[in-house]
Amino acid sequence: MEEQILYPRKQELKIKGRVSYRESYGAWNTIRFKKELISEFPMLKEKSSLFGYELIFYRTHKEFEKAFKKMKKSKLPPPLLLWFYKIKKP
Repeated sequence: MEEQILYPRKQELKIKGRVSYRESYGAWNTIRFKKELISEFPMLKEKSSLFGYELIFYRTHKEFEKAFKKMKKSKLPPPLLLWFYKIKKP
């Protein structure tokens, strides 16, 4: 099975969302994509297609910079950036 990277349509998109707790896994492991993100990648609406993901975590900025330079040379799109943060309860 060959993988094809999906490209966004706009330049910058900033979305805040929540991670949901999944009782059956006993972990905070469910991320629901908001409409704004789906509109950037409309092919994600194709129910008959299969999609996967690749997650890479660089522990230092230097490692990330090195990898980003390789991505630019390979003409890959910039990666999505994801930060986890804890929300204070009111």
